[in-house]
Amino acid sequence: MSNLDSKLYEFAFRGLLAEEALDRSGRKNKHMIDLADDDIASSLALDSLDDIHVANAKSMSVVYTAIAAFESSVRSLVTKTLVEKYKEEWWEKGASNGVRDRAQKRMEDEQNAKWHAQRGQDAINYTTFGDLKNIMQNNWDAFEDLIGNLAWASGIFEVIERSRNVIMHSGSLEREDIERLGVNIRDWVKQVGA
Repeated sequence: MSNLDSKLYEFAFRGLLAEEALDRSGRKNKHMIDLADDDIASSLALDSLDDIHVANAKSMSVVYTAIAAFESSVRSLVTKTLVEKYKEEWWEKGASNGVRDRAQKRMEDEQNAKWHAQRGQDAINYTTFGDLKNIMQNNWDAFEDLIGNLAWASGIFEVIERSRNVIMHSGSLEREDIERLGVNIRDWVKQVGA
């Protein structure tokens, strides 16, 4: 085991011990599921996977939660803003042909796997950060008062998407990356709300 792997393992293990101690003391947090839940762990066969890989993944699970919640909140903001502007035709009038076509293709691809859960019923759930930026840009009159500067929003999306891609491909972020992610999320929330 390399020195970096050893430090990551120690960091993750100390985090898990701290989490367990807080849980044993009665900590309740409505936003967190119990990652140590025996039923979930058993269903996922976590005990058959390498302990170091599981520890690294668990250490990134909180980061994933923040990114997923951020991404969902941006989609909600876009939807709400476009509904206010275009009412029931918000998707057709607010999203460009390219964005709608890409989202439709992703929806159709998922519908072919009927045996698996889907991202959602609405096409907005099939957009990327780039698509969301495109929607904002094409409807800038509706977003300008909220966001103020599209280049600023684009920069935040780029940072968060870079971190998202690392985690979604089983990587681990460095402490500086996590802190940068937190700063960007806090800045976004201060600017546009939760």
